[in-house]
Amino acid sequence: MVQQFQEIGRDLYVGGLISSHGGNISVRLGDRVVIKRRGAMLGRLKPHDLIETGLEKNDSGVALASTELLIHRTVYMRTPALAIVHCHPRTAIAFSLSRDEIVPIDNEASYLLKKVPVLSEEFPSGTQEMADTLANALQAYKIVVMRGHGSFATGQTLDEAFHWSSTLEESCDIALDAKLIGESFIEYRRMSEAYGKW
Repeated sequence: MVQQFQEIGRDLYVGGLISSHGGNISVRLGDRVVIKRRGAMLGRLKPHDLIETGLEKNDSGVALASTELLIHRTVYMRTPALAIVHCHPRTAIAFSLSRDEIVPIDNEASYLLKKVPVLSEEFPSGTQEMADTLANALQAYKIVVMRGHGSFATGQTLDEAFHWSSTLEESCDIALDAKLIGESFIEYRRMSEAYGKW
C-alpha cells in the first residue's frame, strides 16, 4: 500500500501534474479510507504520510488528513470507485478557465475519455457543495475538472485513476500545441461529432 502511494505520488510530481505540496490521492478499503496527510509532499511520501480513517465517521488521525477528505468520502459513498487521484494539471486548468467541457482531439484521449466536463463552485476547495458536485459528475465520468482548481479521477486502482489524469493532461498539451501551430484541423476520426455528446 505504501509503495503504491509513493509510486503514484512520485509519478504525479515528476509528470508535472502537481506542485511540491499540491494534490491528493486516496484508496477505499471497505468502510475505511487511506488518504495522504495534510501538507505532505506527494512526490516524497513517507509511511507516516498516509492517514487511515472511517468512510462515514471521523476516527484515527482524521485531523491530519487531507483538507479534501470530505470530497473523497462523498465520491466513495456515491460511486463504485476504489481510488481517487486529484491533481493540478496546468494545461487542463488553463483550458478550464474558458470552457465548460474539454473534448480531446487526439486519438488516445478521444477513445479513453470521450469528453471531460468542467465544473464550477464559488469556493472550490473542500466544501460539501463541491463534494456533491464532484460526486454527482463522477457517477457518469472517469475524470472531471474543477474550474481553475484541478482534476479529480476515479478508478478501481490508483494506477487507473492516474492513467485518466495523465491522459487528460497529455491531450490538453496536444490541443494547445495544435493551437500554437495554427493550421486548419483535419478531422480523422469516425463519428467524431459524437464525442461531444458523451
